[in-house]
Amino acid sequence: MSTSRPGRRWGRWPGGRGNLRVPQVCLVTRLVLAQAAVAAAVGLPFSRRHLPSILITLGLVASFCLLALLVRSGTRAAWLTAVAFESAFFIYGVSRFVSARYVGGTLFAIVVVGSLLHPAVARAYSAVPGQLPGHERGEVGFGDATGETFGEHAAG
Repeated sequence: MSTSRPGRRWGRWPGGRGNLRVPQVCLVTRLVLAQAAVAAAVGLPFSRRHLPSILITLGLVASFCLLALLVRSGTRAAWLTAVAFESAFFIYGVSRFVSARYVGGTLFAIVVVGSLLHPAVARAYSAVPGQLPGHERGEVGFGDATGETFGEHAAG
C-alpha cells in the first residue's frame, strides 16, 4: 500500500502551508479512525436491535470521526481534547464492562491514550507548525528589519 497520493504531496499540513507533517500526528489520527471502525464493528452486533444501544454506538462513532478531524490539526488543544475524550471513553467502557460484560472499544481506548501520552507524541503536539528554526516561541521574527530601534547593540 502506497502512502503517496496523486496530486498531493505527502508530508504537508492541510491547507498547503508547506510545513512538514509530524508522523506521530498521522499515527494518532489513524488510531482514532481505527477506533471508530472497531467501535462500530463491535458495538452494532452487540446491540441486538436495541435502539438506545444502536444510537449510543452511532453517536460514539460520529464523535470518534470528529475527534480524528480535530487530532489531525496537530495543536496542543487537540492533544488535550483527545486525552480527555479517550479517558472519558475508557471510564465509560469500564462502567459498561461492569454492568453488561461488554468490552467494546475499551481496550482500543487504552492503546490510544497510551500513544497520546508517549513523550514523543506529546512533543509533536506541542510543536508550533509555522515555527522557523532558530526562533524561540513567542519571539517575533523581524530580525534586523527594525533597525535595532531599542538599542540592543547600541554600545559597541
